[in-house]
Amino acid sequence: MTSTLNRRGFLQTTAAATLGAGLLPGIARAQGEPLGVALIVPSPFGDVGWSHALAAALEPIKAEYGDRIKVTKLENIPEGPDADRIMNKAVADGNKFLIAGSFGYQNGAMQVARRNPDVSVLHASGFMVAPNFTPFAARNYQGTYLMGMAAAAVSKTGKLGSVSAFAIPELVSSINAFVLGAQAVNPDVEVSVVWVNSWFDPAKEQEAARALLSQGCDVIYSNAQDTPSVVSVCEEAGAYVFNLNSSMVKYAPTKYLGCVATDWTPFFLQSIKAHLDGSFEGHTAYLGLAEGVIKPMDWNADIPADVMTRITETQAQLADGSFHVFTGPIARQDGREAVAEGAALGDEDIVAMDWHVAGVTTPLPN
Repeated sequence: MTSTLNRRGFLQTTAAATLGAGLLPGIARAQGEPLGVALIVPSPFGDVGWSHALAAALEPIKAEYGDRIKVTKLENIPEGPDADRIMNKAVADGNKFLIAGSFGYQNGAMQVARRNPDVSVLHASGFMVAPNFTPFAARNYQGTYLMGMAAAAVSKTGKLGSVSAFAIPELVSSINAFVLGAQAVNPDVEVSVVWVNSWFDPAKEQEAARALLSQGCDVIYSNAQDTPSVVSVCEEAGAYVFNLNSSMVKYAPTKYLGCVATDWTPFFLQSIKAHLDGSFEGHTAYLGLAEGVIKPMDWNADIPADVMTRITETQAQLADGSFHVFTGPIARQDGREAVAEGAALGDEDIVAMDWHVAGVTTPLPN
C-alpha cells in the first residue's frame, strides 16, 4: 500500500488519527498492522532525479512485503521548520520507519529519533549517528571519476563544467573526482562550477548551463539536480552531459555521456528487515560500486574504445578496492598539497571535504 502526498495534503489528514497513533506507540504492530514507512524528500518525485531514485527503491520492497508494509511518500518538503513538522507528524501518525531524504533534514530527523527510540531513521548525506539513526550516502565520487575520464576523451576544448546544487561535501567530492578522472586522460583539463543553491530550480539550472556553455565548456556535469533541465539544454546546444541518481538519456538521446545511477533497494530492504527483527543499529552507511549502489550506465558510443576499456578496468579496480580515487599526489586549488604521494584519503576526510583540487577554476563558496 502506498500514498503520495505533498505538504498541504499531509497536514490536512485527520487529527484524530494523529492522536490515536501518538498515544499508543507500537500497538499497531502488535496487532498485526502493517509497518508504516515514511519517505520525505525536498523535490517532486517526477520521473528522474534523486527523489525519484529514492521512491523507486521502495517499489521492489513493497512487492516483496505486500500488505505487511504501508509506504507514505511525501514530496516537495522544504528543509527547515516545515520538514521538522512533517517528520514529527509522520511518526505521530504511526510510521515507525522514517527515510529523511535530504541533507538539510538532519537536525530535525535526529530529534525525532531521540524522542522516539522505537522509530528507525535513515538520513541522506548526513554525519550524525544514534542507536536508531543511520546516515546514508553514495560514493558518487567513484562514478564521477569514471565520467571524468569519458568527458576528457570527448571534449574538444578541454573545458568542462558542472551545474551543482549545494556546496556540501558530498557534491564537492564528486566534482573533485570528476576533475581527477578527467586529468587522468588529459592533464590540462579545467572545470568551472556554477552553484545554484537549490535541488529543484529548472530556470536557474538552465541559466547556469548556458553560462558554462558560453565559456566554452563542451561537457557538463549536472550535479544533483532533480530536473532534466541541464541535460535538455546541453542536448540542444550539442554539448555532452551526464548526471547523478537516475537515467535522463531520453532527454538527451545523442549527447548523453552517461549516468552515475544509484540503486538504494538493497540498503533499504536490509534496513527494514533489521527494524522488523529488532536488530536495527545506527551506523554510517557509505556505499558505492562494491555494494551495487553506484551503477554507471548509458555510456555514449562516442567515447573512444581505448578509453572505454580503461574506464571498465578502472571501475573494476574501484569495486575491488585496488584503486582509490583520492590517492596522492593531489594538490588543492591553491597549489598546496592535499594528499601526499602514495597516501589515500580516508572516508572521514572525504565526507568532510571542503576544498577543491587543482584544475577547478571556480572558488568554493564560503
